[in-house]
Amino acid sequence: MNNAPIGIFDSGVGGLTVARAILDVLPHEEIYYVGDTANTPYGDRPLAEVRTLALSIMDGLVDKGVKMLVIACNTASSAVLHDARERYTQRRGIPVIEVVVPAVHEALLATSNRRIGVIGTSGTITSGVYADALEVMPGIKVFTQACPRFVHFAERGVTTGPELLACVHDYLDPLAAHDIDTLVLGCTHYPLLAGAISYVVGDGVTLVSSSTATAKRAYAALVENQLTRDPSLPAPRHRFTTTGPTTRFLDLARRIIGPDAFGDDLKGTT
Repeated sequence: MNNAPIGIFDSGVGGLTVARAILDVLPHEEIYYVGDTANTPYGDRPLAEVRTLALSIMDGLVDKGVKMLVIACNTASSAVLHDARERYTQRRGIPVIEVVVPAVHEALLATSNRRIGVIGTSGTITSGVYADALEVMPGIKVFTQACPRFVHFAERGVTTGPELLACVHDYLDPLAAHDIDTLVLGCTHYPLLAGAISYVVGDGVTLVSSSTATAKRAYAALVENQLTRDPSLPAPRHRFTTTGPTTRFLDLARRIIGPDAFGDDLKGTT
């Protein structure tokens, strides 16, 4: 299994930020990425439906022979993590990494005034997964805001402009009024909008994205489980697939990951 790929799954393009971070710390590893753009966004769907969609895609990745699963979607993490670890780790020995706990850890390290904002899809915010994890620490105040329209901007590759900035102000001005000094981007799509988000909340607010923290956790899990790929092998060949149309996905993937990672290995699935 050491030379098998790392399977990364997201509801769309947001998880590409996690894939990029993993490639930065694990350049010898192969990536097999699936973006479920045919069903994005997950945040507006019932958690039971998200669970069904997520397990179906992860089953497919496991059937392809991946050695690790990374759930690069906050909504899916909150809906399916327990089931995924029982299904794949306990039964088959495949480590499962998610994006929530690494981001919580980074936010707790970043905050000075112990007032933390969390933004995410409606499903993630309703689940309370971030607030529950953060408020375990004494003195932490958490302020949450669902930002469902952010996913639509990110999926279209819209990262600036008056329409986006107006939307960011609508969502984030109330959070900024609570004197937060740290803001958790509780959706892997949101780092694509980090410029607009930072502009609106101001330089005094630290943005916490789960991408880098999740990559660190993936690195640790590979080492701990002795699953690192042999560095003497030829350069890895990555696969980036989508369940929906490929054109926009390809454009965004090449922008986020870099054109050198592709060749002819990006394709749609049916």
